[in-house]
Amino acid sequence: MSAAADKMRAEGLPEIAVETFAHYEQLLRDGELGVLRESEIEPLADLPDASELPPTESAVLEEAVVLKLNGGLGTSMGMTRAKSLIEVKDGLSFLDIIVRQVLHLREQHGARVPLLVMNSFATRDDTLAALERYPDLQVDDLALDFVQGRVPKLREDDLEPVEWPADPALEWAPPGHGDVYTSLATSGMLGDLLERGYRYLFLSNSDNLGALLDPRILSWFAAEGMPFLSESTDRTESDRKGGHLARRRDDGGLVLRETAQTTGEDLPAFEDIERHRFFNCNNIWIDLRALERALEQRDGVLGLPMIVNRKTVDPTDSSSPAVLQLETAMGAAIGVFEGAAALRVPRTRFAPVKTTNQLLVMRSDAYALADDWTVRPVGDAIPVVVLDAEYYKLIGDFDERFPAGPPSLVRCRRLEVDGDVSFGRDVAVRGEVRLEGPLSVPDGAVLEG
Repeated sequence: MSAAADKMRAEGLPEIAVETFAHYEQLLRDGELGVLRESEIEPLADLPDASELPPTESAVLEEAVVLKLNGGLGTSMGMTRAKSLIEVKDGLSFLDIIVRQVLHLREQHGARVPLLVMNSFATRDDTLAALERYPDLQVDDLALDFVQGRVPKLREDDLEPVEWPADPALEWAPPGHGDVYTSLATSGMLGDLLERGYRYLFLSNSDNLGALLDPRILSWFAAEGMPFLSESTDRTESDRKGGHLARRRDDGGLVLRETAQTTGEDLPAFEDIERHRFFNCNNIWIDLRALERALEQRDGVLGLPMIVNRKTVDPTDSSSPAVLQLETAMGAAIGVFEGAAALRVPRTRFAPVKTTNQLLVMRSDAYALADDWTVRPVGDAIPVVVLDAEYYKLIGDFDERFPAGPPSLVRCRRLEVDGDVSFGRDVAVRGEVRLEGPLSVPDGAVLEG
């Protein structure tokens, strides 16, 4: 029993969610730091390659479901609604493109393939309103979404649930995307899917437009009888801070390590892209029957590795009390399922937008929408863009400085902007360019050198 568990029960949250949080709270009180040390793991030498899978028209598509994680508000970009509703490409939002991907998949293969969305309480209303524009999306009477859980933030000083009367909503935090497995069960969605004959789930983030259900991967996954499969791609310089796969030294099992699980002394090894070669795409395949069995065997608590995030109760106020947010990562379930595997996939299956830097590249001609509605890089290399956070971090400020749309970046290798710079219409950036503001780039300008 704990004050945090009592608080969750008072909110009417499902008992499995309470027990799952209690598991991590006890680990924290027992001194667990949520750390995975370099001495405990070994780098992966190689992975099976998606390019070597046999071409197939998957006969199991009728048993497959696409699930997108959609709980984020895009607060890091200054948004107050679902991040998936940002205009990202050719006047379309992430959600618009995701829906088109699924509808195209159905048409191409003649399969029913439902699209599900895991919302948060903050994103649900806006998202469902946006989906009303697609009356053909719903399959039978299967719900379009379910809602992820929430957990109390704990004070860093005494590990008790924080109180913040100025805005009680800030006393709660999302439990990380590893909560998807718990929320699938507690929402009743897992049971609904299995009852209707669905077995295979393809799961990815809503801001990754390269993550499309691939029938070849699905067919291989099903034929091999795997319980869990994680897609990985070769790490690049831009992936140094992202999670990577490795093997546990004690039993040889696969494990995912995130930045928040890494100590300062292990950080150089974590960021060594030659040592740890495979970047986690957060594109997950899971056998729903295997998930149901694992939850039953573990009394509803999968026991994913804990991640301890240190923040302030009000993220916009650094003087507010320091808190701990106990989270898990969905990719970390690779360490839970016996027989879980990883697959090396091309970079085209990982095209996320986490910052306005990446948003500018995605909106530009450096990417194009393919026939299957995935976004594909046009040139040989994706340009690196570094915008001054003071002027471009927030979406409103960012849009103001590109009133006529993004510059052409298809021939750009790197663009750095320092200071307040606004861009006119039909601007082109070539090679490596650095701009210093204040500056207004005129219409039709070609920037190079």
